[in-house]
Amino acid sequence: MKKLSIVIVAVASLLMGCGKDITAPATPDTLLAATYAKGADVSWVSQMEVGSIKFYNSAGTEQDLFQILKDKGINSIRLRAWVNPADGWSNTGDVVAKALRAKNAGFRILLDLHYSDTWADPGQQAKPAAWAGQDINALKASVSSYTIGVMTALKDKGITPEWVQVGNETNNGMLWEEGKASVNMKNFADLVQAGYAAVKSVSPTSKVIVHVSNGYDNALFRFIFDGLKANGANWDVIGMSLYPTAANWQSLNDQCLTNMNDMVTRYGKEVMLAEVGMPVAEAAAAKSFITDIITKNNSLPNGKGLGVFYWEPEAYNGWQGYQLGAFDASGKPTIAMDAFLIK
Repeated sequence: MKKLSIVIVAVASLLMGCGKDITAPATPDTLLAATYAKGADVSWVSQMEVGSIKFYNSAGTEQDLFQILKDKGINSIRLRAWVNPADGWSNTGDVVAKALRAKNAGFRILLDLHYSDTWADPGQQAKPAAWAGQDINALKASVSSYTIGVMTALKDKGITPEWVQVGNETNNGMLWEEGKASVNMKNFADLVQAGYAAVKSVSPTSKVIVHVSNGYDNALFRFIFDGLKANGANWDVIGMSLYPTAANWQSLNDQCLTNMNDMVTRYGKEVMLAEVGMPVAEAAAAKSFITDIITKNNSLPNGKGLGVFYWEPEAYNGWQGYQLGAFDASGKPTIAMDAFLIK
């Protein structure tokens, strides 16, 4: 019996070493589909370049940012859109110019509609000044007409975003107070649906994303997406943000994987990490974090994991006070960006 047990164990070990358990999560050597999005949000690029900020490749040679990113494995660009920003950056004209540049460089495009004149995130979802006095019905109409306007401006330049976010980090809805999810989930759902229908009316092939931060927080995601589903909203992709540190990225990634799997099971939708980042000083940990979250997202069943986007990696030397970029003080990519070379 002992000899037989040894043989059984040996055979089992051999099988485990030579084969791959189809139920096991993906490993770093897992091949990514050609359609897997390895992305970067570089919405600051035009403003930085006007400010004479230069970018350099890993060898220290000055180069166009888009080429540097492409050489690091990036295949998709995310761009935020603001309605009427005070300084003009990220308005429709600026978005179209950057999108055309990205398209001509061979990138796929994710359009991120904030429905605000400024930052929209979990702590602020301010209506555009021009929409300030509108009730929910007028806001739905404004969401629709604005979305159609941006999509049409892109279409007129031959640009079809592959993905379009209706709202940014809408943990508690958008267009407050009318669209605050904790106060009136139906209003939020109606606004999402207005954006969804508007996107599809211009570009039926574009996938609509609803984006929520804290990708590790399953209760939050169930609150938002149960609420949207119960109130008749449609969406194609669940977008997440994830901003860990060197100390907690492994635990947050594990929780995020649990949440991603639950989203697929519960709603049957695709899942994307629309924003990730880590302090620039933690570049080695950031590389491990990104490699792992790509692997985990890619492991979702039936190809439901769509991709991972780094938020403003090109920001360096504390640009706009931001310290979570992935370029060093000399304007070169840190080793964090090497994570996107995974194939």
